[in-house]
Amino acid sequence: MKTILVLGAGTGGIVTARELSKRSGNEEDITLVKILVFEKEETNVYSPSLPWVMVGKSKQEEITERTDKLDASGLEVIKGEIENIDPENISVTVKGKQYQGDHMVVSLGVAQADIYNLAQFGHNFFTLKGAQDFHSELKKFDGGEIAILISSLPFKSPAAPYEAAMLIEDFVRKNKLSKNTTVSLYTPEADPMEFAGAEASQELKELLEKKGIKYYPNHELKAISGNTLEFNNGESYSYDLLAYTPKHQLPAAIEKSDLSRNSGWVDVDDKTLETSFKNVYAIGDITHVITKNGAVLPKIGVFARQQGAVVAHNIAKKMANQEPDQTFMPEGKYFIEAGEGKASETGGKFSEQNVKMKTPAQWGHFSKWWDEKFWFFKNF
Repeated sequence: MKTILVLGAGTGGIVTARELSKRSGNEEDITLVKILVFEKEETNVYSPSLPWVMVGKSKQEEITERTDKLDASGLEVIKGEIENIDPENISVTVKGKQYQGDHMVVSLGVAQADIYNLAQFGHNFFTLKGAQDFHSELKKFDGGEIAILISSLPFKSPAAPYEAAMLIEDFVRKNKLSKNTTVSLYTPEADPMEFAGAEASQELKELLEKKGIKYYPNHELKAISGNTLEFNNGESYSYDLLAYTPKHQLPAAIEKSDLSRNSGWVDVDDKTLETSFKNVYAIGDITHVITKNGAVLPKIGVFARQQGAVVAHNIAKKMANQEPDQTFMPEGKYFIEAGEGKASETGGKFSEQNVKMKTPAQWGHFSKWWDEKFWFFKNF
């Protein structure tokens, strides 16, 4: 019996495992292919909804589910921290026990690290607790400077800080705090979502401006002290309430394995997602994918899903002694929350920087809400 090791039960890992189960011939009482999913977290968090948590639009029970409820034939969830990854021998060690496979898909996602002691001063809204704690502070906020800080590049979900800023501005206005409150966004980026191309980037910038959100590009954090942010360009700004993105880096198990490459991430074939090791793949935010125009592919959840589906399809073909015939194309769409119950559909061919951002609309907000509901319905 073939065994497939799926490392990580995030977005990409779940899609991979479920697609493999579907294509394996496994049935309720018949297991033809063993799919082992390794995950350290007891709770699965739907990250795209964290900006909603920041402003009280979503609650914990709506965007989480127990990891062990992942449902698919022949699938087993192994809980625990991954201690060692051996891509040469397609094996992984958890709690001192080694698991051997015929194929391996690494989908561990980025590790989040605190830099400049930001955790002492603000809230990391890329975690459930950080988003919840920010909302607790926002509820009792009586006016002042609210800062959204992108602390380092690259970071996953590149629209999230912009969504957070617009949702917070909406909250501030609805709670009649707008006369004495300013929402500001600080980023090392030269423009918002540069990877999407000049047109979409400009449209997002104009949307921020229209909402009165102050936007500070080319602001790379140098230090934080008291209630002041200091930047490399010599400028400094005070704040009363701070939300920030953490530093993104490779998980320790990948860092010390032979998968870690010169890019600082896991280099993969941009079409098949195969690493330099045979039958070992990597997908999602840990990968370094260069598009055909030479740009680095952004770390967006929609790509992790697509990559998982491609890899699962090709592994199934290999197991059936057939030629793998699917390739990953960086195309797709996602929705950017803009407040007022509206969201903008943003998408296109990311490989060509041909991305369009539509005018925010209520149907866009509903589509994003439905994506969340359907994700849990389908997978848990």
